[in-house]
Amino acid sequence: MAYLLGIDVGTSGCKAVVMASDGRVLGEGTSEYPVLQPRPTWAEQDPAAWWRGTALAVRAALARASLGGGEIAGVGLTGQMHGAVVLDEADRPIRPALIWCDQRSAPEADDLARRVGQERIISLAANPALPNFTATKLLWLRAHEPAHYARVRRVLLPKDYVRLCLTGTAAGDVSDASGTLAFDVARRTWSRAMCELLEVPLEWWPAVAESPTVTAAVSAAGAEATGLRTGTPVVAGAGDQAASALGTGIAAPGLVSATIGTSGVVFAATDGVARDPRGRLHTCCYAVPGVWHVMGVTQAAGGSLQWWRDTFAQPERAVAAETGEDVYAVICREAGAVPAGAEGLIFLPYLMGERTPHTDPLARGVFFGITPRHRRAHFARAILEGVGQSLRDCLELIGDLGCPVREVRVTGGGARSALWRQIQADIFARPVRAARGAEGPATGAAILAAVGTGAYASVAQACAAIVRAGEEYLPTPDGVAAYVQQGEVYRALYTALRPVFVAAARG
Repeated sequence: MAYLLGIDVGTSGCKAVVMASDGRVLGEGTSEYPVLQPRPTWAEQDPAAWWRGTALAVRAALARASLGGGEIAGVGLTGQMHGAVVLDEADRPIRPALIWCDQRSAPEADDLARRVGQERIISLAANPALPNFTATKLLWLRAHEPAHYARVRRVLLPKDYVRLCLTGTAAGDVSDASGTLAFDVARRTWSRAMCELLEVPLEWWPAVAESPTVTAAVSAAGAEATGLRTGTPVVAGAGDQAASALGTGIAAPGLVSATIGTSGVVFAATDGVARDPRGRLHTCCYAVPGVWHVMGVTQAAGGSLQWWRDTFAQPERAVAAETGEDVYAVICREAGAVPAGAEGLIFLPYLMGERTPHTDPLARGVFFGITPRHRRAHFARAILEGVGQSLRDCLELIGDLGCPVREVRVTGGGARSALWRQIQADIFARPVRAARGAEGPATGAAILAAVGTGAYASVAQACAAIVRAGEEYLPTPDGVAAYVQQGEVYRALYTALRPVFVAAARG
């Protein structure tokens, strides 16, 4: 029996999972760190905080698994995509990293699209110019912090900075690199043509490999920080959405995952490169060699409920503190007493702009339809439903590309709520099924480590052996009808408010 370690460098914290090669999770560890928001729609993090969080999470996971670091056969890395970690000639961070939800580079993305043309960009990188992508963040840095930009010698993604700290090796993988806008997704390598258009040196980017490939080994310094054994193999890993999909068993086309973390993602594997000509979906290399994926992204999915918890849920937090319950369970229990449709209250979850289907960094969160009848529970339910409607937008676009949808598997923190699962089934008008066991990006990273160290011959074989589907939620006729009616208003609201978002941004 081999023991594997999966590390997920997330937005709110790092999670480490120790997994046996048969899929049993033996221990988990987490460590939180903050998101810095110096201005509205800006989002930064200190790369050193990721490394400190990783070391703490790994040690906690090993302790809970009652294993020594020398018993780990291999390590897989995953993490938040799109972040720009800029390093100097000594591989030291020059400034805090601009992370995936940072929207400050919207003018640079728009300028690149005008100068080159979105059609040309999509043909080269399979994705449009958006402020979320790493490359447009570099353009912002060049325009607004030229002294910092002049010192850049290497650009890494968040999980790959942790790899550098853990192993001393700069490397990446094809799935995470796909979200930079500097990558040739069709050929699974860096795009010289895009780098020339961006005027960003090709040599700044690290060598990339297929996700199960061993890229490095734990260094003496990495071992001292984490408790792992020096020389432990570390595989290339994957972006968090690709790793999360593996954790739900998606290894080939037909299965679709809907993940509610800080962001929300609807994800489908494809046999080839499926480009959305309007750039509303992201197209990336998958963590399975020779397979690609498409995904739609809701910027603030679980993030919307977290905002509600932190800003308005003082009574629910008090109940949770008194009873020992999870505060989200208290919020969802109260929301469950409200009928489907929240009696006309609708929430647009655009707290950090929106990617799919609108690609609009100026969009903002909205509650619509408030009446004296609405109480706190209505607002909570409206958030759950608004996120579900946004995910449905993503699912419909994936269907429009001809991608098969046999089953939707729900995952992430939102999947722990039975109410939110049922809301998704009713909004999607399709059965949804939760993954059984410890799904999620860290588990997907551990699966990749199992393949890379020889426990399984392929990713598909590993997923078939490790992942089992959980409870199924069927759509209800009343729920489907309520959400079809709600969806018409939900979609009309964005169309009506878009000029207002633009005018507000000018002001």
